[in-house]
Amino acid sequence: MTMFARVQSVEPSDGQRVRVVFTTGEEREIDLSPYIATGPIFALVRTDPAFFRTVFVDGGTVAWPNGADIDPDVLYHGRTPPWAEATLYTEESRSR
Repeated sequence: MTMFARVQSVEPSDGQRVRVVFTTGEEREIDLSPYIATGPIFALVRTDPAFFRTVFVDGGTVAWPNGADIDPDVLYHGRTPPWAEATLYTEESRSR
């Protein structure tokens, strides 16, 4: 049986970093800047430090009051978010 890691708690740290405790018991400090670098939903998160610090856990996910969130599997496994993969694919297609 595969165990899915979800976010148990999140606390803002320095800059665009957060301290995350996963439901596996593992604790990590994660730089969220690559995850919030693009996209209109993350505009306020990346440009307003006070808003960034409003980060909270919603259903096992890192989230903000404006509806922005980051998939816990992406964070736990250090994966590229699906929206970023789609952007990379589109950019590669255009360059051909």
